[in-house]
Amino acid sequence: MLNTLLLLGTLLTAPADTITDYYEVETIPTPVGLSAETGGLAFLPDGRLAACFHRGEVMLYSPKTKQWRVFAEGLHDPLGVMAISNRELLVMQRPELTRLIDTNGDGVADRYETVSDQFGMSGNYHEFAFGPIRDAKGNLYIGLNTASNGAGIRQQLRGAFNPLGRPGRMYACVPYRGWVMQITPTGQTIPYALGFRSPDGLGFDAQGRFLVTDNQGDWLGTSKLHVVKPGAFHGHVTSLVWKGDFPKIDPLTLPVSTLDSLRTHEAVAFPHSLMAHSPTQPVVDNTGGKFGPFAGQTFVGEMDYPHLLRVLLEEIGGQTQGACIPFLAKGGQRIGNHRLAFGPDGSLYLGQTDHGWTGAQGIQRVRFKGGQFLDIAAMHLTATGFELNFTLPVREAEARELANYTFQRYQYKYHRDYGSPQINKATVPVQAVRLSPDRRTVSIDITDLQEGFIYELSMGRLQTETGKKLLNTTICYTLNKLNK
Repeated sequence: MLNTLLLLGTLLTAPADTITDYYEVETIPTPVGLSAETGGLAFLPDGRLAACFHRGEVMLYSPKTKQWRVFAEGLHDPLGVMAISNRELLVMQRPELTRLIDTNGDGVADRYETVSDQFGMSGNYHEFAFGPIRDAKGNLYIGLNTASNGAGIRQQLRGAFNPLGRPGRMYACVPYRGWVMQITPTGQTIPYALGFRSPDGLGFDAQGRFLVTDNQGDWLGTSKLHVVKPGAFHGHVTSLVWKGDFPKIDPLTLPVSTLDSLRTHEAVAFPHSLMAHSPTQPVVDNTGGKFGPFAGQTFVGEMDYPHLLRVLLEEIGGQTQGACIPFLAKGGQRIGNHRLAFGPDGSLYLGQTDHGWTGAQGIQRVRFKGGQFLDIAAMHLTATGFELNFTLPVREAEARELANYTFQRYQYKYHRDYGSPQINKATVPVQAVRLSPDRRTVSIDITDLQEGFIYELSMGRLQTETGKKLLNTTICYTLNKLNK
């Protein structure tokens, strides 16, 4: 009886457990007069932060002195930066991938070199260019946005004009719009994969998988995270006109079922309005625990909501799939989280932009303050349901209660229209719950598992013995292949 009263007293007096107890967000002041729509972030070997901005500036920031310095300017809408050394950067601006070099060591780039401009430009406002990222073999990758029928094209184009790529809400009338391109160490630019609407986020995860995010729109019922391999078509149709072996026809005239049979499905779908509206850059927590209990996991930016996403991938029968869960919800960061970079001290820097849409401007730093909190560390598909791994042991009473786990499943249409409602939506009853001896793993059996559905799990207020509440109670798993 006494132990029960002591436990009850602990739970009643325990302070509220929120994400701000463990992470703090600091706004980094940017220079007066700078339009701080952040297009790219990268850390130099010496610890300085390189940032590029919408109006063409590339600047260096010292976290030690808190001083900014202009490294280069005059670029056209730069939307990505990579640090090669303390005196050399690669920047993806709209017309080309550019190498910026400080040859004399005065802290300012004095040489601008074209690395690659082997792609078309129609002059449409929506032809953004993203990247670069680099693989273990030294290949670079960039992403090319499709054009929008919200505006037209110029009379003078770069690259061949293909009228078959002109119809549609988002279109690709010049070469390789809607593609990811590979640039080899010898400088050759190679079309790598296609079927993207707006591939704003490129990255590699801890397992070396090539990840690309795409934004909801035509042919995308909801936003997605793709695992990209050479030659794969990921669903947005207009880019097919630049595929060498594709028939010389307007791909929009093909039946949706035919186009569906050609595409590689996403690894993770981000349910619209629940998880994301416009996902951005994926980055890996490479801090070795300095950023909390998520070492090796992938974080993804999000433009329209004041949270990030964690992505929990696994391989089932040769298919990559997995879950997404919010991170830092109500943690104090702004919206418009466009570019992410982990600093040498283990902090996560967020570069924000609105770019004419919803968003914010500037740079914020997220620091882990320490402590232990209860969250989902992993989610795995089993033959009979799902397994949840937690960062801390959960209390047995709530963990074993079936009513604390509510599943629903649904799909999004693959069609030409913009976005999609949830379709084929149904509640999926829970049959049984099992708790591991260390109380860190809950196994949930559900009545029906089907490929091609998103399984959304909402949980009751699970907690630890000391009253720490589960910080995120909703997680969504994209089931592409059953675990038989």
